[in-house]
Amino acid sequence: MRCEVVAVGSELLLGDVIDTNSAWLGQRLATAGIESYFRTIVGDNVERIVTALRSALERCDAVILCGGLGPTPDDVSRDAIAEVMGVPLRRDEELVERLRARFAERGREMAASNERQADVPVGATAIRQHQGTAPGLICPVGDKVVYAVPGVPHELEEMAERAVIPDLQRRAGPPSTIVSRALRTWGLAESALAERLAPRVEALDVAGNPTLAFLAGGVRGITVRVTARASTRAEAEKLLDAEEAALRRLLGPLVFGVDDQTMEDRVGALLEECGLSLGLAESMTGGLVASRVVEVEGSSRWFRGGVVSYDSQVKFGLLDVPEGPVVSEEAAAAMAQGACRVLEADVGLSVTGVAGPATQDGMPVGTAFFGLCLDGRTEVVHRQLPGDRSHIRQLAVISMLDLLRRRLLDRGSSG
Repeated sequence: MRCEVVAVGSELLLGDVIDTNSAWLGQRLATAGIESYFRTIVGDNVERIVTALRSALERCDAVILCGGLGPTPDDVSRDAIAEVMGVPLRRDEELVERLRARFAERGREMAASNERQADVPVGATAIRQHQGTAPGLICPVGDKVVYAVPGVPHELEEMAERAVIPDLQRRAGPPSTIVSRALRTWGLAESALAERLAPRVEALDVAGNPTLAFLAGGVRGITVRVTARASTRAEAEKLLDAEEAALRRLLGPLVFGVDDQTMEDRVGALLEECGLSLGLAESMTGGLVASRVVEVEGSSRWFRGGVVSYDSQVKFGLLDVPEGPVVSEEAAAAMAQGACRVLEADVGLSVTGVAGPATQDGMPVGTAFFGLCLDGRTEVVHRQLPGDRSHIRQLAVISMLDLLRRRLLDRGSSG
């Protein structure tokens, strides 16, 4: 069973309103085991909605049309559906009376224009409205079906759960579900990651279930999404477990999290497992690392605090950085050691560099030095980061957290 979502509304095309309905329906269809390969946004125009519906029906078995069921002249979804069905609209007087009663419940008189919401294509079935005024529709088109639901999110979600999804599942036959899991990675470009996983992708293409997809997330890393179909969620989860294990064997420490886990979540968990506390000394990131760290629930158990040593004199005076260039390996090392000392932390993590727009200490824009003081040893890693000032700073945050994560993993494996 394949289903497409067509969202109606010129405000969606103009960007005045974000189309959250299609995203919600996509997730809900997957959970219900209904495949969805295309999604369309179309303006409030009968001809263009008709074109969108006919195109969708050529590709799939069902369409969910969102929006355009209101009482105003630009609410033309009913007209478009009737044209696709090749039938006229008929006003359902029972629906009109329900609408009047709904307005009366709110102490209001219904405008005559609201009667349009009771127009139903001949052969279609109305879906009663439980939260708003616009009824939905179930409209047969040959052996296929078009569902029309209101564009108001809470009305759409209630109607979809109560009427649309159950009807789709009934038409689809034996129950199934589609479940996805996201492995979040850092350290390889998307092309290099795809190359490493190419044999696995080829094997899964032959098997057909589960499937892999790559999602670039910029400064949040690259996600490898695994999607499995099965008759029950438990069976799908077993498929995902097996595939995750296979991918981890290929990717190793490149994987830092699953689903919504962030780099700072993983770093916090490792610090807590090791019984270590963290102190930060930030220059070019200006407190961004500390801001990310404190978003982790329970970070007060392992995060001591941070020093934003943006001015060179703060580096020299507070962190005992030697007089001289502050964008250097020596400065990064002294900052990490200073973070341990000043904040009485077990681990010191530092960053100094050039975010731009001008060079500093003879170093080009994008230069970053990360210092790490752990178990009495200090190391410095140099990176050349791409992008503008904001992008460079964000890349520095996740890169230095990843450095700490990898060293804590090494520490655990050696211990």
